[in-house]
Amino acid sequence: MCALIPPDWTPARVELCSLLSSAGWPASTISDAELALHELFVNAWRHAGSLAPLVIVSLRDQRLRVSVCDDSPVLPAEPRIPSDPLSLSGRGLHLVRSLTHRFGADLRKQGKAVWFELEMTAA
Repeated sequence: MCALIPPDWTPARVELCSLLSSAGWPASTISDAELALHELFVNAWRHAGSLAPLVIVSLRDQRLRVSVCDDSPVLPAEPRIPSDPLSLSGRGLHLVRSLTHRFGADLRKQGKAVWFELEMTAA
């Protein structure tokens, strides 16, 4: 069960956007990274019950990797669009997969890390 009020993801978002802006990434790619981060962050809160998901951001050789970690060992299901077009949820991981170059999840000693990677593209 998750808290009624989601945790504040502002520090992670600001850090991500600042890092990519200072590295000269195009605004459209930064927006994609920001939206993908938001989806993973909310999923860690909503589905894993994490009140403070751990966000790890690394940037190497024009490749961004963002991991959102929680304490649940349950890996996410394969992303798919819900069969009910009026469904209020169920599109988040499909969206992450569509916005990023790579997406996955790894088990950790405690819980899991759901991650995505993006590569810098020309503006």
